[in-house]
Amino acid sequence: MVDLTDALRRAREAGSDLVEVAPLARPPVCKLMDYGKWKYQQKKKEQKAKSHSKQSELKEVRLGAKIDDHDLSIKIDKARDFLGDGDKVQFTMIFRGREMAHREIGLQIMHQVRDALVEVSKVESDPRTMGRRMTMVLSPERKSSKPKPSAPAPGSAPGTPASGSSTGTSASTTAKTAPTPAPASVSANTQA
Repeated sequence: MVDLTDALRRAREAGSDLVEVAPLARPPVCKLMDYGKWKYQQKKKEQKAKSHSKQSELKEVRLGAKIDDHDLSIKIDKARDFLGDGDKVQFTMIFRGREMAHREIGLQIMHQVRDALVEVSKVESDPRTMGRRMTMVLSPERKSSKPKPSAPAPGSAPGTPASGSSTGTSASTTAKTAPTPAPASVSANTQA
């Protein structure tokens, strides 16, 4: 433990900031770091994570009540590709003229599509009719290819800081959480 005034003096001498890492701990834990640099690195990490995450899109496949089996299989294969890419697929069937009297044919085709794609998708919304249009939405089945580890690797217990994470002097060694510093306005309350 280091006195507050001594910690502030050390921060000024090192040309870095005294950042409060764990304000709720008793005594509060502070760390010497370049706060601007840390904030910049966090922003870059968030941007990189955001750029690597793919937003799923809703792709539409249009069907007709009088679709041929071969044409249907081609549309199912295309939907399988969309689902493989992580996109949702909406099947839309528009009834024309006298086809409205035979909606059960459209429902059979929708069930045929659902059964053909059952191994790569799950039904997000069942076939439903709105006016002359019947729609069904399928979303990709999320199967994890990596098995979950049952226990963490030895020496990497959660909550312990990585070696070399602190370049300055710590005001206390009681906290073992990753730093989530905010600019600390140092007051007389933080002395222990």
